Parts: sequence; C-alpha cells; structure tokens
Amino acid sequence: MRKYFAEFIGTFMLVFIGTGTVTVAKGGTLAIGLAFGLAITMMAYAVGGVSGGNFNPAVSIAMLINGRLSASDTIFYIISQFLGATVASAVLYFFEHALSLPKSVGFGQTDFPKISAGAAFCFETIITFLFVFVILMVTSEKFGNATMAPVAIGLTLAFLIIVALNLTGGSLNPARSFGPAIFAGGTALSHYWVYLIAPVLGAAIAAFVGRWMGSED
Repeated sequence: MRKYFAEFIGTFMLVFIGTGTVTVAKGGTLAIGLAFGLAITMMAYAVGGVSGGNFNPAVSIAMLINGRLSASDTIFYIISQFLGATVASAVLYFFEHALSLPKSVGFGQTDFPKISAGAAFCFETIITFLFVFVILMVTSEKFGNATMAPVAIGLTLAFLIIVALNLTGGSLNPARSFGPAIFAGGTALSHYWVYLIAPVLGAAIAAFVGRWMGSED
C-alpha cells in the first residue's frame, strides 16, 4: 500500500502545485512550466524510492512494457494516480470558490481551442514520447544517474510544458488532465480522449525506442 499511496500523493502534488499555479497564483508561462516540473522533482526525491515515482499513467504503461513494473502494480498505480489528480482538483475547486474566483479562471484544465484535434493528438504524442524517453534513459541501470534523474525529469517536463501551453496546454499525463476536466466540464471533458490516448501512445513508442537504445540493458 505504501507504493500506491506514494503514487497518489505524488500525483496530488503535481496537480495541486501545477494547476494551482495556473488558477490561484495566476502564474505566467515560465512559472507554470517550472511549477509542474519542480513538483515532479520534489516528489521523485520524496517518494521515488518507495514507488519509483511514476505519477503518470503513461509512464507506468511504459514501465510495464519494458518489464520494470508488474501488471498488478500498473493497475493500482494508475488508479492511485487518477485518484490523486482528482482529489487535488477537488481541493483547488474548494479554494477557488473560497476566493470567489470567476468561472473564467477555470481549473487548470488542458484544451486546444487554437488547433485541430488531429494536430493536438500528434503534438501530445510527440511531447509525451520525448518526456518518457528521457525518463527511461536517465533511470536506466546502464546510462542513468539516480542522484540527478529527478532534476533531469523535472526540467524536461517543465520546458515541454512551456512549449506546449499555447497549443494543447501540455498534458503528457492522462491523470493530470482528468482531474481538472471533470470539474471544468465543457470541451475540456469532451476533448479528454486526446489527453487519454495520445500520451499512452507516445509512452508506448518511447518504451520501444528506449529499449532499442539500451535503456533495459
């Protein structure tokens, strides 16, 4: 159960800090990217030794494909991640109402009002591939560095989100998008399929490319 709680609290922190920076702190592009990235870094150092620090269903699926995670653990990791994201969004929902923030502030949901669904799908697939590929390589026995891996992973996420904000909002994580979407509703919810399928596809491709590059040697 400690592993599953670690995934719950890690994903909670990611969504709480990341989307809280968007909605409550009203941060700019750099602040938002760094909020998500540093949340991952902090929690990887805090509980990564307990669960491996996935905090993302797409990452867990890549770990399953490459044999680093069992099927049963993958299922319970994903459940824990979705619960963590949903609870974090519920907490922020409460405090946004406490601040009497207007509905236009939203809930830090991901969406793509400026591009087509096809373009959004391709973009989320690409950035998730890049993110998960970095994770697999920096955590590998052959090429990895356990001390610096959380920093590399956090910075990668931060700068990918900075690039992505104006296109898709930068999800790279089905759980991260799910929590805010169920409170925001509207197109954030109807477009959720992009943020569910594209990151999983990108992660699966990264798993095979990482293995070809020697991540599992």
